[in-house]
Amino acid sequence: QVQLVESGGGLVQAGGSLRLSCAVSRNLFNFAAMGWYRQAPGKTRELVATITSGGNTNYADSVKGRFTVSRDTAKNTVYLQVNSLKPEDTAVYYCNAEGFGYDDEKEFYWGQGTQVTVSS
Repeated sequence: QVQLVESGGGLVQAGGSLRLSCAVSRNLFNFAAMGWYRQAPGKTRELVATITSGGNTNYADSVKGRFTVSRDTAKNTVYLQVNSLKPEDTAVYYCNAEGFGYDDEKEFYWGQGTQVTVSS
């Protein structure tokens, strides 16, 4: 029904940069927010950045000043520019779409993830 496909991950050295992309099968304005999450081995999935349908952005403290979330609504694509990468940023990065609605009416969609590995 709703498909999200991430791309752009890879292996980089500390201090390097990547641009992650999330291609969405629906217009982005169908969703209250788009988000990027990440999950490192042995850790829980954590929220990295969000952008609402109105264009407001939020970031985890650990990535502020280094990561930037943006969107191209014409292309139904959300981006996460990751700069000044640290080994601690190594994780699978997932794209998430949060639907409108409340309580059990709210829907969440996930991509398969893209691996980001940062070597020291």
